[in-house]
Amino acid sequence: SQFSSPPLAGDITQKGYEKKRSKLIGAFLPKAPGKGKYHSSNQNTNRVCCTVGNSVFSLSPQGMDPSVPHERRTPVTPGSSSRYHRRRSSGSRDERYRSDVHTEAVQAALAKQKERGKMAVPMPSKRRSLVVQSSMDAYTPPDTSSGSEEEGSMQGEGTPTSSQGSINMENWISRAIHGSTTSSTTSSSSTQSGGSGAASRLADVMGQTHLENHSTPPDVTSYTTDSIQVERPQGSTTASKATPKYGNAELMETGDGVPVGGRVSAKIQQLVNTLKRPKRPPLREFFVDDFEELLEVQQPDPNQPKAEGAQMLAMRGEQLGVVTNWPPSLEAALQRWGTISPKAPCLTTMDTNGKPLYILTYGKLWVRSMKVAYNILHKLGSKQEPMVRPGDRVALVFPNNDPAAFMVAFYGCLLAELVPVPIEVPLTRKDAGSQQIGFLLGSCGVTVALTSDACHKGLPKSTTGEIPQFKGWPKLLWFVTESKHLSKPPRDWFPHIKDANNDTAYIEYKTCKDGSVLGVTVMRIALLTHCQALTQSCGYTEAETIVNVLDFKKDVGLWHGILTSVMNMMHVISIPYSLMKVNPLSWIQKVCQYKAKVACVKSRDMHWALVAHKDQRDINLSSLRMLVVADGSNPWSISSCDAFLNVFQSKGLKPEVICPCASSPEALTVAIRRPTDDSNQPPGRGVLSMQGLSHGVIRVDSEEKLSVLTLQDVGTAMPGALMCVVKPDGVPQLCKTDEIGELCVCSVATGTSYYGLSGMTKNTFEVFPMNSVGAPISEYPFTRTGLLGFVGPGGLCFIAGKMDGLMVVGGRRHNADDIVATALAVEPMKFVYRGRIAVFSITVLHDERIVVVAEQRPDSTEEDSFQWMSRVLQAIDGIHQVGVYCLALVPSNTLPKTPLGGIHLSETKQLFLEGSLHPCNVLMCPHTCVTNLPKPRQKQPEIGPASVMVGNLVSGKRIAQASGRDLGQMEDNDQARKFLFLSEVLQWRAQTTPDHVLYTLLNSRGTIASSLSCVQLHKRAEKIATMLAERGHLQDGDHVALVYPPGIDLIAAFYGCLYAGCVPITVRPPHPQNIATTLPTVKMIVEVSRSACMMTTAVICKLLRSKEASAAVDVRTWPPVLDTDDLPKKKPPLLYKPSNPDTLAYLDFSVSTTGMLAGVKMSHTATSAFCRSIKLQCELYPSREVAICLDPYCGLGFVIWCLCSVYSGHQSILIPPSELEVNPALWLLAVSQYKVRDTFCSYSVMELCTKGLGLQTESLKSRGLDLSRVRTCVVVAEERPRIALTQSFSKLFKDLGLHPRAVSTSFGCRVNLAICLQPHRLGKLADQGTSGPDPTTVYVDMRALRHDRVRLVERGSPHSLPLMESGKILPGVRIIIANPETKGPLGDSHLGEIWVCSGHNASGYFTVYGDEALQSDHFNSRLSFGDTQTIWARTGYLGFLRRTELTDASGERHDALYVVGALDEAMELRGMRYHPIDIETSVIRTHKNLKIIVQEE
Repeated sequence: SQFSSPPLAGDITQKGYEKKRSKLIGAFLPKAPGKGKYHSSNQNTNRVCCTVGNSVFSLSPQGMDPSVPHERRTPVTPGSSSRYHRRRSSGSRDERYRSDVHTEAVQAALAKQKERGKMAVPMPSKRRSLVVQSSMDAYTPPDTSSGSEEEGSMQGEGTPTSSQGSINMENWISRAIHGSTTSSTTSSSSTQSGGSGAASRLADVMGQTHLENHSTPPDVTSYTTDSIQVERPQGSTTASKATPKYGNAELMETGDGVPVGGRVSAKIQQLVNTLKRPKRPPLREFFVDDFEELLEVQQPDPNQPKAEGAQMLAMRGEQLGVVTNWPPSLEAALQRWGTISPKAPCLTTMDTNGKPLYILTYGKLWVRSMKVAYNILHKLGSKQEPMVRPGDRVALVFPNNDPAAFMVAFYGCLLAELVPVPIEVPLTRKDAGSQQIGFLLGSCGVTVALTSDACHKGLPKSTTGEIPQFKGWPKLLWFVTESKHLSKPPRDWFPHIKDANNDTAYIEYKTCKDGSVLGVTVMRIALLTHCQALTQSCGYTEAETIVNVLDFKKDVGLWHGILTSVMNMMHVISIPYSLMKVNPLSWIQKVCQYKAKVACVKSRDMHWALVAHKDQRDINLSSLRMLVVADGSNPWSISSCDAFLNVFQSKGLKPEVICPCASSPEALTVAIRRPTDDSNQPPGRGVLSMQGLSHGVIRVDSEEKLSVLTLQDVGTAMPGALMCVVKPDGVPQLCKTDEIGELCVCSVATGTSYYGLSGMTKNTFEVFPMNSVGAPISEYPFTRTGLLGFVGPGGLCFIAGKMDGLMVVGGRRHNADDIVATALAVEPMKFVYRGRIAVFSITVLHDERIVVVAEQRPDSTEEDSFQWMSRVLQAIDGIHQVGVYCLALVPSNTLPKTPLGGIHLSETKQLFLEGSLHPCNVLMCPHTCVTNLPKPRQKQPEIGPASVMVGNLVSGKRIAQASGRDLGQMEDNDQARKFLFLSEVLQWRAQTTPDHVLYTLLNSRGTIASSLSCVQLHKRAEKIATMLAERGHLQDGDHVALVYPPGIDLIAAFYGCLYAGCVPITVRPPHPQNIATTLPTVKMIVEVSRSACMMTTAVICKLLRSKEASAAVDVRTWPPVLDTDDLPKKKPPLLYKPSNPDTLAYLDFSVSTTGMLAGVKMSHTATSAFCRSIKLQCELYPSREVAICLDPYCGLGFVIWCLCSVYSGHQSILIPPSELEVNPALWLLAVSQYKVRDTFCSYSVMELCTKGLGLQTESLKSRGLDLSRVRTCVVVAEERPRIALTQSFSKLFKDLGLHPRAVSTSFGCRVNLAICLQPHRLGKLADQGTSGPDPTTVYVDMRALRHDRVRLVERGSPHSLPLMESGKILPGVRIIIANPETKGPLGDSHLGEIWVCSGHNASGYFTVYGDEALQSDHFNSRLSFGDTQTIWARTGYLGFLRRTELTDASGERHDALYVVGALDEAMELRGMRYHPIDIETSVIRTHKNLKIIVQEE
């Protein structure tokens, strides 16, 4: 490009730069418009097939511009013309979305899939996926009342077709050589204007306008004949930039992109900017993830089609020819007809039998409207303080079968100068979308609702007979508008009828794709101008009859059936939706009966009329001169139009009668096809490639016709309007002629604003489209229509979808209605109930994913469902080349409905996201559509120890290490510490405090089942030791399996083993009702532990030899089984005393969540140290009582149940967890009854109480349950604290006196059974005893955790995960956080493996084969650098330490340990670590009754 290098060497000032630039490009600036190059009036061609790039359109001659020469029009071959104009023959239609050609395409696509031998469900396929955020909204399914959604714009490439003549090709080549990028074959309207000419021409017709922002479709064939565009060199892409930069213009901008002013040179400015910039970015305290960088974002396909046409020009509608006798306002029109022709019929309503129910004449309408106006203004409130004043907003709540009452109320509001806000009737307090309607009414300040008598009686009532306040609604006064309830206005009162002005006439509600409701305000001048434009476009005349099937409260039904009809004194026959349900042919019958000239319908009504027409004879539609198709902008309405014409052409229907129109709440009527008298002129239509549309460009379809979309035109722009097409995203820049964009309209006859929303109003109603050089094309604002499409030859508008229905998946645009049409083409009548399908997108991994929800017929089987679903997936994949994320089927009539029976899309989407959709069949296919997965994590090499560690700092942070209090420095007067062995402690207690009760066991009724004092336990243990020696013939060190239920027997057996010198192993007994699955675990533990004998009760002994047991395991291989219910009478001659305290005391076996059986060895030294540590942490002494509701078979639960009472001397109240299944309140009642201050439980016990007692708190309170004395409630677990459960438990029992600070957690693992235990000290000062600070909760970023990093975030942040401190570190315990791979120490708040050093660490794993390597790695690890001498045990759990601002009793700052999860359980996918508990939580949240176990495949 000649502008790509600086105009001068060296530096240049701003002024000099501007001067040089203007001199260089002056020759290329646009000339004055209007000097076109070609002028010809040859109009002899019959039909033209215009090709632009790869786009083909067929048009009728009257749509062509006479200014285009004959030679430059492409000749039409018979093949091409028949291809684009062939009528689709059809018999019974399945849906309004369905076309025969599309059905054939679907079947062909399915057959193609079958030939490939594809599976029923599509296999994973690679798709281009960009990080694009877009969305979709309210589309309406087949039997609904609204339109659909559509595709948007991107840019692509194409080549001219060879069907052009040689002259055309030469012209194209010569233009290409000269740098022109206009389209190859073009036709332009003489009314087009471009660049600077648009504003001056527009001023002639723009008396009063307002700002609007809407994009319009590109003119596919327009060559700029009346203005010369700036020539751009080949390869220039200035169209894609807001402002081209010439020379060193990019240097002349500040960091914010603002041009530098004054005479400061670019170099000086650069220096200033450099000095302003900070030297280095501030250090972040925690690692920050940029999620976009984590996704694999594939680049767009370089071969994708790009737009190559010229920039379109704004299209002007014909001039609005205001007739002299047109009324100056709509109220004036009503006054005129009400006084001149009072008996002329205005509106005829029908009952459900199709008979006329009521005829409203213009006289009655005038009189009743005046009556309503007078009563609203003068009978509400007082004379001094009226409830409503002119300009106030008033709600109109009328049913769909009472247009007469609505019409009277609407015109009554206009006469009273009030602003009517028509809404739907709320049938229940929970109507879909009703709350959002209430928000609209509240924001509009509505205090009065007008309604009919029948509707008022049908509203839901409270027990007192009053209408309740609906959810989200303001307080309303309901005002019935029937004449019998109203006062007659005085003779001297007359409404003030003004000419149309800029006051608001009415507010029409619009539901957005997210379900929110906006109010579009329409001014009185816009209302009148719109009626005038419709009158001119449709050729309405006085006393014409019009049949209206549409909703008369909004949109096309309101504009034609309520407003324009009164302006022209027309007679409206209103067909209620209830009648259409009973008799779909009713509207056709009324056309015949009344010889109506015009009918307003939707394609849905045409479809159902086709289905029912066989039963009807004597149909004559010759009187129709115009059939307005309100949803003609829906791309799939063409199939209904073609089929309807095909069937009813023989019954007098003329082809030119069908007039599709495009409309939106913001822009009112955007375009409408005019009725013509020449039936030989077929309408314009284009056959477009869906793939091209998905990239936002217009291309002819491929030969195989699989992915094709046939569009029909919706006529030209409205009279007096200016239309253009802009890019749907970003700056409103004009599209190219072969590019899809959003239609924008500049006209008086549009909406003005969204009521009360100035920001959104500016973006929609105050849009200034820009040309390629960034200049606005008009001084007047445009309004965005929300419609996607383009302007074709002759100014014909083609609509390809709606902005609200747009789904951008992987950078490609898809229309929800296209997906619906494809799904319905797969055996629609056989499976889908009434064609009710909803399609929307949800955001997953920063890209949209398509979800299809359908109602299935009641008689469908599950096999039918999945066969249909797999075929739908194949069809969508074959035709649209896009994967479906989820396809869900729900029972018929269960999806939320709109007032007219359609599917309420935003409510359906909300139910899906909340997990409240309750589908009967679901097919999830994330593998076919989620291709932008997170990048595999690249693990960085570890930095060398010399460069990272300085003193106690690692990478600039304090080493993550912490310790409990030093055991040696703690005062402990207990004599038990003198003894090295627990057996000696028990003997000492039996001598010194023989009658002191150590254990009390409760049964399910809460009464004491048995108890043990010190001496009783000692004597019983002696007898068991004797039995082991005499009956078991066991030697010192033999292993004994203790198979007991939770209770006293287990404790006695344990100490009996110690007295005999044997090594006990506690084993959970088999469950009597589930022997087949629980007994093999017992057998495995007995075998792996090499137990020489088993001890148990008589009941379990019998169970082990039962038939059920022999079916589960080989009972002959059991070791000897001793029944301790039958003990010998004599004492052993001598109690065993171990010679070395490091010998084995007991084995602790447990099965991990990953199914691994692991047994650890506990020495006598470790056992005594463990008990002492717990005693000091929890302040246990003989006068204390502790309630325990735990399983006593492994870990901390076993130690607290069996060992701690003997060591510390406190009384343990034992509550077997199994008893809570019978009596859920047993544990809490015992805690209350015994006035216990400290209690231990498990998560399962806490969950059982939370669920089982949730509704019984009041009854428990009445029974005297009081938890106010509890100061410590510790949950014993080997996992991450379940913060949601503990909080629920605290909150639930708060009313029973439980202090929220009382609940805390502990943490232990295989290598160390208790690392942390948090005893709260309620009511004590910090310096008393061992009280510590409250457990702290932090919120971490889950995405950072996947990368083994910790990033603290605020509560409620996206992706935040709450983590609760796992408890206070026990005395004598040291922990450090180490890298599990390099074994190097980590810094504070870094995620790593928790390593522990303690006197009560286990000695090692007990294995049959003695895997010393495993034992050494887990129990005898050393750091790779730093403190390399200390021996650590690896817990296998990931966590981090964080120094808090809190202080403990010693005044030191408190180090909090946070456990994240076990390394063994974690799943590593693509280098990132996922913890099952997080996945479980996400799944369980979807439904309260759902439980799931996540495991790695």
